[in-house]
Amino acid sequence: MGDIQFQTIDWSQIKPTVHPGDSGEALWRTLQYPGLRVRIVEYSAGYIADHWCRKGHIVHCLEGELVSEMEDGGAFTLTKGMTYIVSDELSSHRSVTKENVKLLIIDGDFLK
Repeated sequence: MGDIQFQTIDWSQIKPTVHPGDSGEALWRTLQYPGLRVRIVEYSAGYIADHWCRKGHIVHCLEGELVSEMEDGGAFTLTKGMTYIVSDELSSHRSVTKENVKLLIIDGDFLK
C-alpha cells in the first residue's frame, strides 16, 4: 500500500456509481488507493445484495440499520454507530435493509 498524504474528503463531490441488488440499489462514492478502497455506500430501502460476499471489510453504520445475513443462516444487525470487521474468506455474507442505510466501508489488502 502506498503512502497517502493528509487530505480531507468532501463526499458530496465524489460522483456516485449505482450498483443494483436483487432488490433495491446501492450508491457508492469511492476513493481507490493502491491496496485500499474507502467508500460511502447508501443502500435504498428494501435492498438485498445480488451476491454472497467473501471479501473482508470494516463497515461502520452512519445512518439506519443493516442486516448482514450469513450464508450459513446466521445474521448480524448494525445500527447507527456500530461497526463490524471481518477478514477476506472468513465469512460469506450479504447486506439486507428495510429502510435507507448509509455506511462507511473500508477494505483492502490489509484484510487478507
